[in-house]
Amino acid sequence: MKLVIIVPAFNEAPVIRKVLVALKKEIASLGEVEIVVVDDGSVDATAKEAMTAGAKILSHPINRGLGGALGTGLTYAKLVNADIAVTFDADGQHDPGDIRRVIEPIRKGDADVVIGSRTLKGMQQIPFDRRIILWFGNVITKLLFSVSTSDSQSGFRAFSKPAIRQISLKTQEMEASSEFFSEINRLSLQLTEVPIHVIYTSYSRKKGQSNLNAFGILGRLLLKLAR
Repeated sequence: MKLVIIVPAFNEAPVIRKVLVALKKEIASLGEVEIVVVDDGSVDATAKEAMTAGAKILSHPINRGLGGALGTGLTYAKLVNADIAVTFDADGQHDPGDIRRVIEPIRKGDADVVIGSRTLKGMQQIPFDRRIILWFGNVITKLLFSVSTSDSQSGFRAFSKPAIRQISLKTQEMEASSEFFSEINRLSLQLTEVPIHVIYTSYSRKKGQSNLNAFGILGRLLLKLAR
């Protein structure tokens, strides 16, 4: 099994080396694994820190946004014929110990796409303002794409080889998280969710999606998907 872990990163120099070192320790027994950091036009030492931690670096000359970084990562996973691709946040919010749980449904042949859901362990681990964003995102995902999910904005996902080969993102920014569900619906991919542990810090909250831009994300999503 060839596993590619895609870590989109923009100006994450303060934390990315620590994140990658912890990730490497956790995946050491998983077989053929490659960690790929998509440096999305960072102007700090993100790429240098990631390289020091032993990751492969794919660099954008300018900041394209989360969707652009995820698209680059999935294209790379396709090129190297990965059996499973995982997306994993660079800001320290995800627990590397959840990797096995997220990929297991694909390894067993039970899913094409797995969402690591922050809500399945209970809402108490999620700040109140983030719960509102999650609820809003889940409702919009259901209305637009007819896909039910408990965590449409999760950055912790796994994709099977067929999903890697078929998914094509049009969006470049944060709305890509919702667009995945458009692709799941369009391609009739088998979706499942597993509970994950989330680690909120002042740093990760500052780096994540803000409460004020949710409506802007929705507008861009509708505009780009209509093209």
